[in-house]
Amino acid sequence: MWSGRFREPLDQDFEQWQRSLGFDWRLLPQEVAASKAHARTIAAAGILTEVELEKILGALDAIRDEYSQRPPSDIYGCAQAEDIHHFVELELVARIADLGFKLHTGRSRNEQIATNLRLFVREKCASIAGRLGDWVRALTAQAAAAGDAVMPAYTHLQRAEPVLVGHWLQAYGEMLLRDMTRLGDLSRRLNYCPLGSGAVAGATLKLDRTIAARELGFDGPTANSMDATSDRDFALEFLQALTLIALHASRFAEEITLYATAEFGFVELPEAFSTGSSAMPQKKNPDLTELVRAKVARINGAAQTITMLLKGLPLAYNKDLQESQEPLFSASEAAERMVGLLARFTAALRFNTVRMRSACESGYLNAMAAATYLVHKGVPFRKAHEKIGQAVRYGLEKGCELDGLTLEELQQFGTEFEADFFSSVTLDATINCHDVIGGTAVTRVREALAAQEARLSAAMGQMDGNS
Repeated sequence: MWSGRFREPLDQDFEQWQRSLGFDWRLLPQEVAASKAHARTIAAAGILTEVELEKILGALDAIRDEYSQRPPSDIYGCAQAEDIHHFVELELVARIADLGFKLHTGRSRNEQIATNLRLFVREKCASIAGRLGDWVRALTAQAAAAGDAVMPAYTHLQRAEPVLVGHWLQAYGEMLLRDMTRLGDLSRRLNYCPLGSGAVAGATLKLDRTIAARELGFDGPTANSMDATSDRDFALEFLQALTLIALHASRFAEEITLYATAEFGFVELPEAFSTGSSAMPQKKNPDLTELVRAKVARINGAAQTITMLLKGLPLAYNKDLQESQEPLFSASEAAERMVGLLARFTAALRFNTVRMRSACESGYLNAMAAATYLVHKGVPFRKAHEKIGQAVRYGLEKGCELDGLTLEELQQFGTEFEADFFSSVTLDATINCHDVIGGTAVTRVREALAAQEARLSAAMGQMDGNS
């Protein structure tokens, strides 16, 4: 591609070492799409005739269709091609002879890779957001099926207050909906086309850059050629968004791992997503959730790699940027597969609601409701907190819960205690006293579930409209 300037052949080890076809073969669909858009642009500028344009477009389609049916090794095994751009050019020339060389008129590989990566990230944003939507659906379906089932909520990993199982599941739904919006925001921010930027200073031909942008579904051309060819902000931002997805997945995985232990016994792991032990016949191990916890390291590692890669990099394009591709591909594949598996895994979970309810009936999880009872009797909350704390201490010494104390025993801590105290600290009353937007009261959780499903539908509809 650039041999005219050089008299000596490349060192063979260096030539192999600097090639990118071994990983950028994944960009074949994007390379073909961008090449077709560029062909239309230079045809409009009079570089190609209509007949030449149709030959090039047809050959590009044939390359895409043929290699989509062949193993990737047929692409990256090409000894002559340095990268995916070179591979497509060689294939084009093999089909339409020297006409294939005309396609590179008015463009540089710098703008090609910048365009291909934007197309790749945009497609992955849509794909991963769709899988997140599937996972949210699985969570909301489980939340609806749980109905009025209760479980302990924890702070500092100590039992705190009871909540509906559906309330706990919806918390993860909220995280994932935020993740979907981040991917949508990123898709809109990156949606500008670098084609026409040239190597650094812009195309040397007077090209109508809006043609390629329109053909590829971009909102318009990029504003600055130097920025366009060297920008990888969108790749880093994508990996940072994937890191948040992986963090949320890891938190969910950690809770499921804990809740599936005999010590908790809240969750039955689905056998289809578990493994056994080669030594201990009784074991059912949570391999899926353990691997999910680990994936955040790979994904965040990719984000850190590109952060350090871009640090201090001068304008404009530098070969260093080639190193951004492998972590980008690896992390996007890891995130996409992980989220897809989690959607199916979540749908297959079975909850031991009897054990969960039993765990709510000890440990003074109604203490906050008890303090609220006193507040309704006119006691300042600080004083109510102190009185209930004293009642809890007395119950610990006696070996019973708050509702196991007699009215006379309670009244030693305050004359405000009356017979209606006991109906105010039942499990159902404790759940339903949290009757605020975002609270765990039964009616609020039902409303929140309907709202979450509506927001998911709207998010998925927006994705469909943008695709």
